Amino acid sequence: MEMNESMVGDAVTRLRRAHGQLAGVIAMIEAGEDCAKVLTQLAAVSKALDRAGFKIVASGLRCCQAAQERGEEPPMSVAELEKLFLSLA
Repeated sequence: MEMNESMVGDAVTRLRRAHGQLAGVIAMIEAGEDCAKVLTQLAAVSKALDRAGFKIVASGLRCCQAAQERGEEPPMSVAELEKLFLSLA
C-alpha cells in the first residue's frame, strides 16, 4: 500500500518531533547528563515512534475499509495489516 503525507500527516509530524527528541537525547549523553534524565527522554522518543507507527497502521485500516465500501479490492489483506500491527508490539 502506498502512503502519502495527506494519509499519514499526523504520523509525519510525530516522527519529526521524535527526530528532534532523539537529537536531544544524543546531546544529553554526549554532555554526560544524568542517566535518569536521559532514560526519561529516551522513553518519550520511543513512545512517539510507537504512536507514529500505530497512526500509520490505523490509516491503512481506514484506507482498506474505504476500498471495501467502494466495492474495490483493498490494497492489503486483514492478515497483512495484522502482521504490521503486531510488528509494532
